[in-house]
Amino acid sequence: MGARAKTARARSRQGEADAPEGLCGPVPEASGPLGSRPGTRFVVHRHAASHLHWDLRLEMEGVARSWAVPKEPSGERGVRRLAIMQPDHAVEYMEFEGIIPEGEYGAGKVEIWDKGRYALEDRGKGKLLVSFEGRRLRGRYLLLNTAGKQWLFFKTGE
Repeated sequence: MGARAKTARARSRQGEADAPEGLCGPVPEASGPLGSRPGTRFVVHRHAASHLHWDLRLEMEGVARSWAVPKEPSGERGVRRLAIMQPDHAVEYMEFEGIIPEGEYGAGKVEIWDKGRYALEDRGKGKLLVSFEGRRLRGRYLLLNTAGKQWLFFKTGE
C-alpha cells in the first residue's frame, strides 16, 4: 500500500471509537532493515481534551503511529507510563497545534510538547526500542505491549 493510500486510510480512521482488530495490536513489521530510515520524525502533543494527556506519535511506514499517554512522559530512567495505542494518524497531523472545536472528536487545545528525530533500535513482537533526539525526550526509551492496546513507555538509558 502506497503512502497516499495509508494516509487516506489513517484519516478515515481518525475519530472512530473502536478501531478494527489488528489496528491497535502489535506494530506490524517494517519493510527494510532496522535503522534503514535514520532521522525519522516524532512528536508529542500535549492534548487538553476531556482529560489532559500526551499523544506520542512516531512517523512509521507512511503514517503516524500513535499512543495516548495519560501522564506527562518522564525523562527520568525507569519511570513507567501507561501508553494506550490509538488509531494511526496522517503524518501531516504531526505538525498540528491549535484548538479542536467543541463537538468534534478530541475537542480541546493541542500543543507540541516535544518533537525531533528518533531511531528505531530494536523491534520485536510487542516491543519497540527507540532512541529519541528531541528537546525533552532524549535517549533510549522502550514501548512494551502488556495487553491489547495497553503499552508501557519508559526511559531505559541515556
